[in-house]
Amino acid sequence: MGSKKILLVDDSSTARLVTRLIFSQKPNYVLLSAVDGKDAVERAHAEKPDLILMDVMMPRMTGLEACRMLKQDKETSRIPVILLTTRGEEQYVQEGYESGCSDYLTKPVNDTELLDLLKAYLGE
Repeated sequence: MGSKKILLVDDSSTARLVTRLIFSQKPNYVLLSAVDGKDAVERAHAEKPDLILMDVMMPRMTGLEACRMLKQDKETSRIPVILLTTRGEEQYVQEGYESGCSDYLTKPVNDTELLDLLKAYLGE
């Protein structure tokens, strides 16, 4: 099986590092990084990742705005987007799904839950 490209989008270098550690046990995933929603949209067009893991609260462009843009573009509309956020309240979850995300996880992310979700979307 070929490796799967995952675009990890978070303005926190610590959060990106923690997620990289979760993935270090999975050699079949190639991690790409972006620091905000604007960067994510540009990287998604350039790299065509198999899945996007994206924080919601970021400077320049939020994860919700980036998700909407990606879903409206036919080049990137089929890429599953999993939003990661500290905001687990119902209104935020609903906003996430309205933006077009495939799934919504709250931080701190449970390693097993995240890896199971990736298997569901990417196959293994």
